[in-house]
Amino acid sequence: MASNFKEVLDIKELNGFGVPSTPKPFLSMEGSLQLAGIVEGSITDGPGFRLTLFTQGCPHHCEGCHNPQTHAFSGGTETSLEDVLTMLTKNPLYAGVTLSGGEPFCQAKTLAKFAKLVKEAGYSVMTYTGYTLEALLEEMDADRLDLLKYTDILVDGAFEEEKRSHECFYRGSMNQRIFVKDKGLNS
Repeated sequence: MASNFKEVLDIKELNGFGVPSTPKPFLSMEGSLQLAGIVEGSITDGPGFRLTLFTQGCPHHCEGCHNPQTHAFSGGTETSLEDVLTMLTKNPLYAGVTLSGGEPFCQAKTLAKFAKLVKEAGYSVMTYTGYTLEALLEEMDADRLDLLKYTDILVDGAFEEEKRSHECFYRGSMNQRIFVKDKGLNS
């Protein structure tokens, strides 16, 4: 399957994603997520002022992970989409939502539905994953492809402690890549 993402080589390519939008009302809010936590007003998890969701459950168990409490699939708190969407809309400064982990693609079906609602309301969606973009595309899992469909910015690749750097924007290690949705390709 062809990708409609292009790798970001200059952080300036993310400039348009940090601008707050005028939210539109949500139509359907059924469903829930298993979350390890929520950070309101994040300025480190993507461009602009963001609502960051840390999903519960991760198969990668990266050495040196800064969120090891998210690894167990049995932990976290069940949180309704309605509650999360309410948090998002109560702050007019939010530019978008960041999906982090844990591993967001382990809850791809519900997160794809959530990301679709977020996009339809005018916000951007940034998703972190320990998988590579190529692996997600090759797998051809419909739910995971749907989550990619509604993702504007993707950070891919497992965290590698020996490649850790504080100099790479929005990434923990130099092997991780940032992709932005290429609006010219079948978006």
